Amino acid sequence: MPTEIEIKLIPADAFDEPKIREAVLLSQPQIATELNSIQLIKRSIDARKKPIVYVLKLRVYLNNETPESTINLFEIKPQGFSKKVAIIGCGPAGIFAAFQLLERGIQPIIIERGKKVKERRRDLAVLNKELNVNPESNYCFGEGGAGTYSDGKLYSRSKKRGSVDRVLQTFVQYGANPDILLDAHPHIGTNKLPHIIENMRERILANGGEIHFETKLTDVKLVNGVIESIICNDTIELPVSAVILATGHSARDIFHLLNDKKILIEAKPFAMGVRIEHPQNIIDTIQYKQIKRDENLPPAAYSIVTQAEGCGVFSFCMCPGGIIASAATDNHETVVNGWSPSKRNGAFANSGFVVTVEPKHWQAQFGNTALSALAFQQNIEQKAYESTGSIVAPAQRVEDFIQNKLSTTLPDCSYIPGIQSVELKQILPDFIVKAMRTGLTHFGKTMHGYRTSEALLVGVESRTSSPVRIPRDKELLHHPEIKNLFPCGEGAGYAGGIVSAAIDGMVCANAVV
Repeated sequence: MPTEIEIKLIPADAFDEPKIREAVLLSQPQIATELNSIQLIKRSIDARKKPIVYVLKLRVYLNNETPESTINLFEIKPQGFSKKVAIIGCGPAGIFAAFQLLERGIQPIIIERGKKVKERRRDLAVLNKELNVNPESNYCFGEGGAGTYSDGKLYSRSKKRGSVDRVLQTFVQYGANPDILLDAHPHIGTNKLPHIIENMRERILANGGEIHFETKLTDVKLVNGVIESIICNDTIELPVSAVILATGHSARDIFHLLNDKKILIEAKPFAMGVRIEHPQNIIDTIQYKQIKRDENLPPAAYSIVTQAEGCGVFSFCMCPGGIIASAATDNHETVVNGWSPSKRNGAFANSGFVVTVEPKHWQAQFGNTALSALAFQQNIEQKAYESTGSIVAPAQRVEDFIQNKLSTTLPDCSYIPGIQSVELKQILPDFIVKAMRTGLTHFGKTMHGYRTSEALLVGVESRTSSPVRIPRDKELLHHPEIKNLFPCGEGAGYAGGIVSAAIDGMVCANAVV
């Protein structure tokens, strides 16, 4: 039986196989004559004290023992199909649901309102240059979903380890760097994901699945509490045996459609705030306690959380060496998100800096309906747009925000459409402003250098999760009122990121079967 051990190495040695072997024998001298091979299982960084080290979890094989493959890929074979299942949305939930259905002998019909992944890029270029948002093709809508052009972080807190491994292994099968199987916080990168998504699309099509781009779900035909068919682009009717609804957290028209059809949905808590951007070297210095980052260490990341003014305040979707991007899905709203290229070699580090939003926060102004939280979210995004008159983002230096004064100058920023000095208190509700100020003051004490005038707040970060939950049976996963409707992924309120959405897609596909 192989033995699992843990060793620590300085960054310069952590990728050197002879050094790793030497460290193993130093820690386990009794196996010197029996050591056959070493398998790296997991790699992480411990920067809590000097010297900074990589922590390597290894599996050690003795004598005639050899590593066995643990790859668990989808086994898809072309075949005739007796059932067709509509999947609404071609993000990670929809794609992995399609793979799972194909493996189980059911034909997936993916309905995607946006464009193919490469065609999306042209619309993003127009968005950044002309400040014009295509409501059907943007950072949120299109092949691959929001994750394709917003970083490709693959970290998940899901306890379904086998499912997590299967998701990561599938990405590697279609072109991702195998290091994502080892790193504690795996990351593909926005520059790499499009090609991987294309490869996955071709596999689905080659094995009998269908994908219909620029095709929007506009209605459903219900008969005796069952979806008999779906209507796309107002005119195309498609009979279905089941529907997996995996539209993502920004498909507001779907929430309105369900509400209009009297299909049960619920307002749910979410979080809202800003993107905070620092020069990357500031974050490196804080985290690594080094004036200049060791070349063997990646750009530093961070994760922070506290309670302030009765609300949770926390970082979200932290992007080392990253870029702030526009995540608006319609004109007359300003929304920001962040992403990093695979090398994370940009000059800035950005992160969501957000505050929890609870029913008490939206009910006073927007009432207690299924769409009240959505209305609250949309109202803030429109205020952000109105503050500059375009998707040019309102921004304020961190210190000026804390001191309650307008920034007379702004530092350089990675947000391509541009920024404009605005007091963020004009846009964000008072409870968010107070919680952010308290949180920034607190983090400035615990992370010396985090509170600085060189750091910038850019608004608004409002799409942290869906403000609507679509209920489903806890065991059978279908909607409590409609037995062949399976709410899935982030848009339904059951995932938070690429990996958890992919897992939920597989789980929902199995529930359909």
